[in-house]
Amino acid sequence: MIEILLKDVLFEQDIRELLMAFYPGEEFIHESGAKAFLTFWAEHLEDHYRAFLRFGDGSKREFTFREHTERIDTKNELKRNLYQILAEETGKSLPWGTLTGIRPTKIAMKMLEEGKSEEEVKRHLQEVYLVSDEKTKLCILTAKREKEILDPLDYQNGWSLYIGIPFCPTRCAYCSFTSYPIDRWKNGGADEYLASLKKELVAVAKMMRKRKLQTIYMGGGTPTSLSPEQIDEILCCVEREFDLSHLLEITIEAGRPDSITREKLEVMRRHGVQRISINPQTMQQRTLDIIGRRHSVERVSEQFFLARQLGFENINMDLIVGLPEENLEDVQDTLAQVMALAPDSVTVHSLAIKRAARLNTNREEFIDLKIENTWQMIEATASACQENQLLPYYLYRQKNMAGNFENVGYAKEGKACIYNILIMEEKQTIVACGAGTSSKIVFPKEDRIERVENVKDPKLYIERLDQLIQRKEQFLLAKSDTDAKIDLSLIHI
Repeated sequence: MIEILLKDVLFEQDIRELLMAFYPGEEFIHESGAKAFLTFWAEHLEDHYRAFLRFGDGSKREFTFREHTERIDTKNELKRNLYQILAEETGKSLPWGTLTGIRPTKIAMKMLEEGKSEEEVKRHLQEVYLVSDEKTKLCILTAKREKEILDPLDYQNGWSLYIGIPFCPTRCAYCSFTSYPIDRWKNGGADEYLASLKKELVAVAKMMRKRKLQTIYMGGGTPTSLSPEQIDEILCCVEREFDLSHLLEITIEAGRPDSITREKLEVMRRHGVQRISINPQTMQQRTLDIIGRRHSVERVSEQFFLARQLGFENINMDLIVGLPEENLEDVQDTLAQVMALAPDSVTVHSLAIKRAARLNTNREEFIDLKIENTWQMIEATASACQENQLLPYYLYRQKNMAGNFENVGYAKEGKACIYNILIMEEKQTIVACGAGTSSKIVFPKEDRIERVENVKDPKLYIERLDQLIQRKEQFLLAKSDTDAKIDLSLIHI
């Protein structure tokens, strides 16, 4: 248990996240006198701050930090001081230093866009955030590739569409996404959801008719948990309602191999879907059984070859490093099997156990299982991708990551997913439709992003759809564009 006591100090979240990185899984309290093995205390004085850390053995480390003109500079000085003490006390060093946010490449990207040299970016990452040499190189390399891919895009007039399908065959033990077992929705429930989704898509198409739709991403959940007819229904709606003349890519997360059939893949091909994912997560059957992936290793290869046979030339495969009971040898074996398939892109995730994941909510079920993620495992994935001409093109981080590492998307030349970069770099408006989705409305001139959330529960989504559409309308329609107001009663599906 960790105690945080702050007096007129505004950086609680940053302090908490850095402490969590050094002491994963610990609980936090804010009352003096409670039993805690570590206490962080800070107060704001006239022109500076005073802080100390008191450890369970009674030892105490004090430090001060300045109040800078810019709040971010004050925060960074605090985090550097705190990091250095924690590193000394624990003997740990974090690969990303004091960075706890999910988008470290945004820092490098911004500096490159401002004309800064790679050396200047490197110095900034290492001096201000204490990032390791290895992660500094990865961050700059990824940001350069992101910039190269995004430079031709029209941020001002372009936009992207996300379509959320909140259903899966089963719920995996590590999953924290909005997803519901499809079997519970088969008696008309899924059709009712899709009718509402189509209504939202029609409304969004009207709102965005003056903008250029550049990327479409259908995710979830597992979109292929739907039937071929239902997938066709959604894609027909998209083709009918949206201007696709500026479209650069359309991706569907086929995802679970046990949800893929020839008929579903044929529907996607018919509608011009260029990019799909077939995600094993691991090629170790024992691990698949532990985490609740109800498919065999053989099924992964079978569905991959089927997709190739049907003409898909851009297939992604997701892997997770740090799954229960896996070691370096398991990761290396998985990499060997995946690379033998020659995917066009590979996304490597470091396991992050979120609050909603079964690995957390049902801890007693998994308490005897070993979970580890080491730099050797991460290095193995990077080396395997490099050897197979897969280069990093986007990167993000999550809280509660095993080993405090990162998620990296690797792709062959010309096979990167533009949408993945856009969702991380937040440079273009992304409108999201469906239960549990979040739209990001970008106002570049104001350097502002507004997030518009849809409710997570599919039943509530159906009930409150008109209200959710109207909330989108407030942000997406220009005030002067009064003729674009939508009469929802006139939308028929």
